Amino acid sequence: MIITCPKCAKTHKVNPDRLKPFAEAGKKTIMANCKSCKFKFPIELSSLMTPEEKPAGKQRQVGSVARKICITLSKGGVGKTTTSVNLGAGLALAGYKVLLVDTDTQGQSSYVLGKKPGAGLTELLTRELPISDCLTEARNNLWLLSGGKSLAGVKRIIDKKSFGAEFTLSEALSPLDNQFDFILIDTSPGWDQLIVNVLFYSTEVLVPVALEVMSLHGMSEFIKSLGAIQKYRNEVHLKYILPTFLDLRIKGPKMLYDQLKKLYPQQLCKPIRYNESLAEAPSFGKTIFEFAPGSTASEDYRILVRKVSENEFALRKKNSSIK
Repeated sequence: MIITCPKCAKTHKVNPDRLKPFAEAGKKTIMANCKSCKFKFPIELSSLMTPEEKPAGKQRQVGSVARKICITLSKGGVGKTTTSVNLGAGLALAGYKVLLVDTDTQGQSSYVLGKKPGAGLTELLTRELPISDCLTEARNNLWLLSGGKSLAGVKRIIDKKSFGAEFTLSEALSPLDNQFDFILIDTSPGWDQLIVNVLFYSTEVLVPVALEVMSLHGMSEFIKSLGAIQKYRNEVHLKYILPTFLDLRIKGPKMLYDQLKKLYPQQLCKPIRYNESLAEAPSFGKTIFEFAPGSTASEDYRILVRKVSENEFALRKKNSSIK
C-alpha cells in the first residue's frame, strides 16, 4: 500500500495491518506524517483499504427486520449449539448485530461463551423481567438470551394454553425484530411445543447433520415434521443443510456427504471438518475464532458465515485462498 505526500510528492509504503485497528474502532480518517518533509496531512481510511480489508459490517437501515434463523434437528449430538455459537460469533466479528436465543433446557450456549447470565429466556417468556434485563452481552455485537433448566416449567405453561400457544415465543421476541441483523435460535433435541414455537417464529432453518446414518435418518424425520408446520406457516423454509464431523480419514462420512450433495444440492453447505479444537474450546469459554483461529474448523465456520450473510468479504483474510 502506497501513500503519497501532497507537499513533497514523496511516496511511502504502509503495512495494511496497521490500519485495521483504526478502522475497527470506527475512525474514518487518520493523520499521516511524511518522513521526508515532516508535513502532516489527513488520509481517509476508505481510500486506502481494499474490500477484503474493510470491516464487513454495515449500518443497519432504519426499520430493517432481522433474519430469523433456527438451528435445529430432532437428534442430539450433531453440533447444533456449536454451530449456533460459532455462526453467531462469526457474524458478530463480521460487523453484524446478532442475538443468540437458547431454547434448550441444558443452557449450553452460556457455557460455551463463558457466561453465567442471571436471567434469560424464561424470565422473558414469563414476563418477570423487562427485555433489557434478560439479555446478556456475550461479545462485541453478540447478545445472548440464555436457556436453562427453568425452561422446563415454561414448556408446561405453553402446553396449558388453550389458544395461540404456538405464538408464545413470537409475541415475546417481536420487540427485538428491529434491533438486530440476525436472530439465531438454538434448539434442544426432540420435538416439543417450544420447538413448534421456534418454527412459528423463524423464517429460515439451518439443519446441522452429523455425517452418520442415524443423523441422516433424524434429518429425514425432521423434514416431515417441518412440512406439517409449513401447512400453517409457509414463511418458514429449510435453507441450509450443514454437514458436521466430516472425517476424511474414513470412507463413511465422505460417502454420506456425496449422498447429501445429490439429494439437497441447493441447501447443502460446505461441511465442518472434524477438529478436536471444537470439543476443547467450550471448556475455556471461547469460540473457535478465539481458541483456534488458524484451525480448519475456524476456516470452515468462516465459510459458513460468508454463505449465511451473503457477504463474500466477511471474515476473509487478505490473500486468502478460501472460497
